[in-house]
Amino acid sequence: MLFRAFFIKTLLTTSALVFSLVHASTVGTVTTSDGVKLAYIQSGPAAGQKLLFIPAYDHRGHGDSEKTNFGYRLSRLGADLNDVINTLALSNVSIIGHSMGSSVTWALWDQYPEQHSRIHKFVLVDQSSVLVQDPTWTQAQRDTWSAALFTPTQTYTFSANMSNELIPFVTSMFTKDISVEDLDWAIAQNLKMSDEHAATLLINHAFMDWWDVLLRIDVPTLVLSGDASLNNATGIDWAATQIPGARSYTFTKEERGSHFVFWENPERFNQVVREFVTPAG
Repeated sequence: MLFRAFFIKTLLTTSALVFSLVHASTVGTVTTSDGVKLAYIQSGPAAGQKLLFIPAYDHRGHGDSEKTNFGYRLSRLGADLNDVINTLALSNVSIIGHSMGSSVTWALWDQYPEQHSRIHKFVLVDQSSVLVQDPTWTQAQRDTWSAALFTPTQTYTFSANMSNELIPFVTSMFTKDISVEDLDWAIAQNLKMSDEHAATLLINHAFMDWWDVLLRIDVPTLVLSGDASLNNATGIDWAATQIPGARSYTFTKEERGSHFVFWENPERFNQVVREFVTPAG
């Protein structure tokens, strides 16, 4: 099976490279409907199965994309994804969203129903459908949404102290086996975005609740979690119980199932994703 992949040039490049694509890559840009240039890399044959990794291009303000002073909210990132799909004329495309990339996928699905027919499958990697704990939740609700990482106060405190919080937070996303060189590189890529814009985006991202969107997804979906992730796997997997017909898979600690499992165990990650996105027959 040949894949045609569109993926980023920064932190998540490996999530596409681990498909061992042997075809030459090309660098391009997409100009969004509000005039922002987004960087992307395309790899694989034009006739191959289309895979779009999110981040699959550098979001605005990230990596090599334009550093704007506006648009740091999920609704706009969903619009940017819509612009990427339209500009690159993608159809029958499987979207693999990691972390906030899953939320961007949900924003697309919610805001652009005319694009639904162009989506083949979704793979959602280690993203909770709600990130902020509601202080009025019952114990049963806290157990259900156990991957909600922050209280409301913690969200604002973290965002206000982004310069000090970023490095330990990124470090917690990997297992202790990550090399110093890889961790330093990952942190450097995160630092390409300003603290101010990262804080604005985090607050918007954290307070979203995508439950009603999950219920309306009607394409085959795989939800991936990890036993070594900072996100509680049970809370992540809950999304698969809400999306009609969805499946879930949890990478074990032995499989180095961190938030960045595709980085720490690309062979196993590839195997799981490939088996799901490859058409039968």
